[in-house]
Amino acid sequence: MRRVRYDSTGGPLFLEEVPPPEAGPGELLVRCEAVGVTLPVVRKVTEAPEPIPLGGEIAGEVVAVGDGVRRFRVGERVTGLCFGHGYADFALLREAMASPVPDAASAVDAVALVRSGLVALGALEAARPVPGESALVTATASGVGHLALQLARIRGASRVVGAVSGSGKAEFVRSLGADEVVTYDTPEWGEPVDYALDAVGGELLTPAVAALAPGGRLVAYSSGGGTVRAYDLLVGAKSVIGFQMARIARTEPELYERWRQELWRLFAQGALKPVVHAEFSLEDAVQAHEAIESRRNLGKVVVRP
Repeated sequence: MRRVRYDSTGGPLFLEEVPPPEAGPGELLVRCEAVGVTLPVVRKVTEAPEPIPLGGEIAGEVVAVGDGVRRFRVGERVTGLCFGHGYADFALLREAMASPVPDAASAVDAVALVRSGLVALGALEAARPVPGESALVTATASGVGHLALQLARIRGASRVVGAVSGSGKAEFVRSLGADEVVTYDTPEWGEPVDYALDAVGGELLTPAVAALAPGGRLVAYSSGGGTVRAYDLLVGAKSVIGFQMARIARTEPELYERWRQELWRLFAQGALKPVVHAEFSLEDAVQAHEAIESRRNLGKVVVRP
């Protein structure tokens, strides 16, 4: 089978031929039809001290199951988060991380919706939104951000502000339902909001906190780090809430599953519409990473083995 990997920090990515893996206990062997490219994986290629397997969201057909697997059978279509080599013709998926793909959905729909949607919905839940409140979503044109914006509106936000890296993304973000769009370098981000969902971190945390109304909540779910001054929280009685999807998946599987079902329900109703920026072949995985690194993507970036 074909697989994408790299040998040293920073790449380059290259394609190799290797034997397909074998499903171990509790694992599914999946013939990959679509792989979602995520910013954390892209960052690890350039920042991790040693090479890592290129994992991420995968979707496809189960071709073999390991000992102890009870929920899935050969021939079923599944999606889930692969912690090993996912940029490949075949990949291993832990049964606990897998969920079925409805007949009406494609593999691309699955990788664009499920994992990114879970992060978006989880971050929104962490903000404890109340109908009628106003919301700010950073990285609104990203795979997670464009779903977070839609979910905030679905949960009753009366006003949604999208924050993006450049004005070229404004039309796309407005088409998703944003009332206002600001760029990161804008000095003022308009009228304060009740809660903000931040997927960027770093230096953007300061303006994100400043954009909150008194008593506002900032949910930080970025891998980009950053620091918030305690004084900036104190003067406005504001709060910062950290959210990590992996903890929910590990410690609250019933909640994790309930969120997955809600995403598919909203998708089936046409209320939640994942957008795919572009699809790339395995041979063009480097271009898929460049689309994320350059911040030019509008929606999800997908690799199609």
